[in-house]
Amino acid sequence: MVSHIRLFFLILIVSFPLSEISAGGGWPQPKGRGFFKLSQWWLVADQHYTDRGLIDPNLTNGIFISSLYAEYGFTDRLTGVLYFPFLSRSYFNNTISGTTGEVLTPGEAINTIGDTDLSIKYGIFTKGPVVLSATLTLGLPVGEDSGGSDNQLQTGDGEFNQLLQLDAGTGFKVGNLSAYANIYAGYNNRSEGFSDEIRYGVEAGVNLFDDRITAIVRLFGVESTQNGSLDATTSTGTSIFANNAEHFTFAPEIAYNINDRWGVSAGAGFALSGRLIYAAPSYNFGVFFKL
Repeated sequence: MVSHIRLFFLILIVSFPLSEISAGGGWPQPKGRGFFKLSQWWLVADQHYTDRGLIDPNLTNGIFISSLYAEYGFTDRLTGVLYFPFLSRSYFNNTISGTTGEVLTPGEAINTIGDTDLSIKYGIFTKGPVVLSATLTLGLPVGEDSGGSDNQLQTGDGEFNQLLQLDAGTGFKVGNLSAYANIYAGYNNRSEGFSDEIRYGVEAGVNLFDDRITAIVRLFGVESTQNGSLDATTSTGTSIFANNAEHFTFAPEIAYNINDRWGVSAGAGFALSGRLIYAAPSYNFGVFFKL
């Protein structure tokens, strides 16, 4: 039972980062401009959402991801995007007997790179009250999908996926404050027997204190198309992440602009509902640079 529980899919940060603050959304980077961010993201969970959306306990599991996120404008319409988790630590705690206090199964950990995303964003409409962009993201399976003595630790899912996404954004005023809103929807085509996914979300932010602080709120979700061939909770030959994982998440974040180029950010993510994911908050902290 414990071994099955450890197979539940960690929140989908590996294939789509939750914590990036940039022009982002429907806005491509201008030619020669860029945004770069070093982030630390982590989640520790002792409970999970079942395949029926209920919450059950599990052995404490954790994942810590140190990553680089970068955007660079090749032209005023075309932006390259990289998400590279250069160090991912995945672990589970000891299994201890409730009667004797003995360690039944020792805990383990792995430290590797994680699955990496390469994206191209194209600005379809870049002027006017509403901007629209399309992004193609390639998910590269360079992380570990079967680590540890029993192949149940992972920093990647072992499959190559392609995500096509549309973003629409607008800027506006709230009194004397500058604000923005963005909405997106995408389809993630997955391989190796994983179900495809529909992704969607909304985001809004406002600049405060002479634009020194940006407050951001996000609501986003993932829905499985249920067209995969993998079992959700047992190991396969290519991946032991859960298939058909779903969630609806609330993620607030605060960014502080130290000056025109440098800043820091901190945020959290809370799965309001889910299936086959951990039922625990995630946290992130980052330092960013604007070129």
